[in-house]
Amino acid sequence: MEFSDVIQNRYACKKFDGTPVAKEALDAILAAGRLAPTAKNLQEQHVYVIQSEEGLRKIDELTPCRYGAPVVLLVAFDTTNVFTYPGDKYKSGVEDATIVATHLCLAATNVGIENCWLNFFDPDKAKELFGLPENEQVVMLLDLGHAADVPAGKPLKNHTSRKPIDETVTYL
Repeated sequence: MEFSDVIQNRYACKKFDGTPVAKEALDAILAAGRLAPTAKNLQEQHVYVIQSEEGLRKIDELTPCRYGAPVVLLVAFDTTNVFTYPGDKYKSGVEDATIVATHLCLAATNVGIENCWLNFFDPDKAKELFGLPENEQVVMLLDLGHAADVPAGKPLKNHTSRKPIDETVTYL
């Protein structure tokens, strides 16, 4: 798929049909996340693949937003391995994990796997439920799967509606 098609066609799928994600597709998605750039190439991200019944049950405890996805990626980062920017106000962890997550979303769309970025959950509870290391911070969950053939499994009607670029971009 052309990159312009990927960015135009990606949407937040809100209903999955539950069929498994092929290993080859999942491997391609994870490889794209691994290639994402990070500050000073620290690669502090950690992606957890949740697809077992027990793991998905835990996701359902965390959020009502799994939407029947058969795979959920949990993206976290190591808080002890981040770059601190000048002024000591910002660290690279959240931004780097977000870049990784964006690569995962776009790669999923590229291989025909619908996805939905989730932030509607308590990251501390996620960390506890999955027994993640103390030094990791959870940034997001990513539902992966095949869209159900219902309106919730398709883009919203206003998906292609965008503000004029002069309302969102300013040249200084």
